Amino acid sequence: MIRDILHPIFDECIRQYCITSIEFRSLTLGSLPPNIQGVKVHETNEKELIIDPIVRWAGNPNINLVVKFLFLPITLQLLDLQIFAAPRITLKPLVPTFPCFASIAVSLLDKPSVDFGLKLLGGDVMAIPGLYQFIQSLGVSFFYYKQEQIRTQIANMYLWPQNLVIPILDESLAIKKPVGILYVKVVKAVQLLKKDLLGASDPYVKLSLSGERLTAKKTSVKMKNLNPEWNEEFRMTIGKHNNLGMQVVPLSLLVPHQKKELTLDLMKNISLNNNKNKYRGKLVLELTFNPFKEDSLNYSGRHLDNSSTTTNNKELGGLLIVTIPGAENVEGNHHNNPYALVTFRGEEKRTKVIKLMKKTRNPKWNEEFQFVLDEPPLKEKIHIQVMSRRTGFGFRPKQETLGHVEISLVDVIHNGRINQKYHLINSKSGFVSVDIRWKVI
Repeated sequence: MIRDILHPIFDECIRQYCITSIEFRSLTLGSLPPNIQGVKVHETNEKELIIDPIVRWAGNPNINLVVKFLFLPITLQLLDLQIFAAPRITLKPLVPTFPCFASIAVSLLDKPSVDFGLKLLGGDVMAIPGLYQFIQSLGVSFFYYKQEQIRTQIANMYLWPQNLVIPILDESLAIKKPVGILYVKVVKAVQLLKKDLLGASDPYVKLSLSGERLTAKKTSVKMKNLNPEWNEEFRMTIGKHNNLGMQVVPLSLLVPHQKKELTLDLMKNISLNNNKNKYRGKLVLELTFNPFKEDSLNYSGRHLDNSSTTTNNKELGGLLIVTIPGAENVEGNHHNNPYALVTFRGEEKRTKVIKLMKKTRNPKWNEEFQFVLDEPPLKEKIHIQVMSRRTGFGFRPKQETLGHVEISLVDVIHNGRINQKYHLINSKSGFVSVDIRWKVI
């Protein structure tokens, strides 16, 4: 990094002055660590941690430069190097995998202060009378003039919003990012196993995605039928995984936006290497994988050319992702076990009641809810209510409302995301943090 910063400065010196070359003979920063004199932490709604430390470093480096003036090599040693900087360190995104963040971004809030001294190292040429004093005065004045250029060069590379990003974890593995929607049509099944005493079965199909904790989807039950037909359709959000049901179906085999019919052999269990895994019939499915627009190019299959369609993105369906990080300063008469209730289009979803947070006024949930929609909710609102649950002796649990908020989704559709705190209605000072994203198919 030091060589990269100083390289353009050395090139300028070679062009402007009677210098043939500038090279490092040695470059080590020594054993003394920097001194952190203060730290400021920023509050943010994003999944990140922003730290502004004040760093001062007075090290013991060993930095020697060989400068050739008209083919005359002169060795300069940097002494008393001191650096004062105010960097901004951003750890993002915060993930549940150690070390709890996927990358480090470093930038500077202001030009750093760089100060150093120079010493001419001895040699036979320095024994010439008057030459040592002349070169020393020329070199010192020259390099002190270059201090400001060093500060400017560092600022050009790392002054905010420019930054240096250091990846720590693979973000796609640390976060289960949804990449598209899989449309599944359960067509029919044939030659099913007889399970009843009378030689019949009451079959239904259960669909789930490997690696997900979402509720499985089920078809209707076909009574006493070994060759049932359903023709029922389901929509499932796809993340960074490739397995589907009892068969291995790589997503790369599914051409985006094109229907593919599969006939799967039904087995006793999902272990494909089990020799005792007996055949139990066939299931016919129709699959259509629609990736979100920003993820379409990640798949080897052909993708829909966005430039060839005149359909307005705002007329397309997509995925509405609602994340409830937590609430602040909630209060109630019988405050206990707080949770959030999300209501959209008549569908209710709620965060889990965390027993370790009983009677807390600042609950943290960090839960995500997904709604697959055929069209953007431009004129709709989502209702979020913070509730408290109290269990009495011998009575049914009592519910208490700690505040609510209604959020219009038009800004989410136009901007792709909103992330902010909302004051809870019917609450003196309560707030709820809400992060809503809209991903277009």
